Amino acid sequence: MGDTMVEVLPSVLVERCNDSGDLLGVVQLDPDYFGALVNVPLLHQVVTAQLAAKRSGTHSTKTRAEVAGGGAKPYRQKGTGRARQGTTRAPQFAGGGIAFGPKPRDYAQSTPRKMVRQALRAALSDRAMEGRVCLVDRWSFEVPKTKEAAGSLRALGVDGNVLVVISGQDVVAERSFGNLPNVNIVEAGQLTAYDVVVSDWVVFTDETVPGQVSDAPEGSVVLNSSRPVALEVVGETGETDRTAEVEEDSGPEADETEDVGEAAETDDEEEDK
Repeated sequence: MGDTMVEVLPSVLVERCNDSGDLLGVVQLDPDYFGALVNVPLLHQVVTAQLAAKRSGTHSTKTRAEVAGGGAKPYRQKGTGRARQGTTRAPQFAGGGIAFGPKPRDYAQSTPRKMVRQALRAALSDRAMEGRVCLVDRWSFEVPKTKEAAGSLRALGVDGNVLVVISGQDVVAERSFGNLPNVNIVEAGQLTAYDVVVSDWVVFTDETVPGQVSDAPEGSVVLNSSRPVALEVVGETGETDRTAEVEEDSGPEADETEDVGEAAETDDEEEDK
């Protein structure tokens, strides 16, 4: 018998910050939730079912039997040269009933819980692979302040449509983010795949992040960091490749550029002579 190939899920590293944007460290997220394969057909089916379940289904129209009036025959059966009619509440008359119109119904689709859970893992993994997952230790708002909430998101470097996952007891944070038009707030127990798919960023706290969170290997850094100074990739051995920041008009490349410019000016002067 040959060796069985076991697929190893990649480790997902994310920076752990406070709500002021200060880096507290790099942690490794649970690969069961943030390292799953993205099954697009499954994700589409579950999201479609979740959208269908949100429909109220209260639309209704009246049929010809439900419209008031129309009890008398509009004109005699024969001799008019027109088509015979029995009531003015038929669908072809103005003010008549609606043929095949919508009626109240339930749009909910039956989706196995295993599919729902797997779709949520796929959505979270997709955001994690794009570096769009942010982890905060906690929200330190003492009183509800929309200005402080917006400042925290700017400090964390998240923009666009932001999904903030909070706990049920974090009422102050819920009221702080509630007035921001680009922020969607959801409790950890109510998180769905649709909420993740329609968001550019997903922000968790230590209390709401799913799965086990462990410390990353020493020296690990994050690719596609949301922080202003992004470091380079992480290898499996924990070795890092830090990119040096080159200031403008400095360093050996800048000196070579200046030397080439001076040489070009000297050649131009000789040609003019």
